[in-house]
Amino acid sequence: MILAGDIGGTNARLALFEATNGTFRLVSASVFPSREYSGLDEIVSKFVESSSVRPDAACFGVAGPVRGGRVEASNLPWIVESTRLADELHIQRALLINDLEANAWGIATLAPSDVVCLNQVKGNPVGNQAVIAAGTGLGEAGMYWDGEKHHIFACEGGHSDFAPRNDLEIDLLRYLTAHYGHVSWERVVSGPGLVNVFHFLRDTGHGKEPKWLSEEMLHGDPAAAISRAALDGKCPLSERALDLFISVYAAEAGNLALKLMATGGVYLGGGIAPKMLPKLAGPLFMQAFAGKGRMQRLLEAMPVKVITNDKTALMGAARCAVAKGAGS
Repeated sequence: MILAGDIGGTNARLALFEATNGTFRLVSASVFPSREYSGLDEIVSKFVESSSVRPDAACFGVAGPVRGGRVEASNLPWIVESTRLADELHIQRALLINDLEANAWGIATLAPSDVVCLNQVKGNPVGNQAVIAAGTGLGEAGMYWDGEKHHIFACEGGHSDFAPRNDLEIDLLRYLTAHYGHVSWERVVSGPGLVNVFHFLRDTGHGKEPKWLSEEMLHGDPAAAISRAALDGKCPLSERALDLFISVYAAEAGNLALKLMATGGVYLGGGIAPKMLPKLAGPLFMQAFAGKGRMQRLLEAMPVKVITNDKTALMGAARCAVAKGAGS
């Protein structure tokens, strides 16, 4: 029995899988609000007790850079250590990997119905692949193709410097610099990033924030409120914010595709992309993704797909546990 975890800034998802001949059968799964707990150890203990099952192996994908079996979560006040988790589970070794690394491991388990293609390309392209996911933060990972199989690796590209492409985005950079000092892609391409974009447009005279939306943002998830208002066509300011968000998201996805030479495809993971499919499927995303001057034809030949299966990272963590022999 494999315990798999997908640990983000908003939710910690845990699941038990049975692995048989390369397939993974979901036995049970639970979602925990991350900020209501003092650490991952507490969540793991609660889940295992409620399941009445002791796993034989464990792997957790955590949002943050993993070094030496230890990670300081990027968007949580947690320090997660693999040795403590192994002791809690009474197994020899528990694996910690980056959450986007877990997403990358999970791609091989997906069925065609688990993805939505944003473009149509000729043939069946092979080569390196990339994963980018906007959620509470912005995660990125790569899959190097050696001619026979993919080798998965994590990175922290979401924290690299935001690069504006036009006057409006230069103004956005100045606005965010005044608030944060260093401005990463995550400050724009994430749930909190959408709120930053909305506030920037509001504060610089590009539209008015209606009172009903202010109330929704105050009493709920502000990013979700902005997105709903935009997708429902109820607020011009929200629509403009979402368009700018999508364009910047696509630009960074294209940057990642170029840096990794992702001729085998680019995958959009995370919780935000599936909720914005109607907008992502329009022309704006692919235009910004491929809009790299002389490299446009190269990018247009790369498949771009949105992952709609919300258990991809969990399946990936389980697959990684088997591949790397985690457990006793």
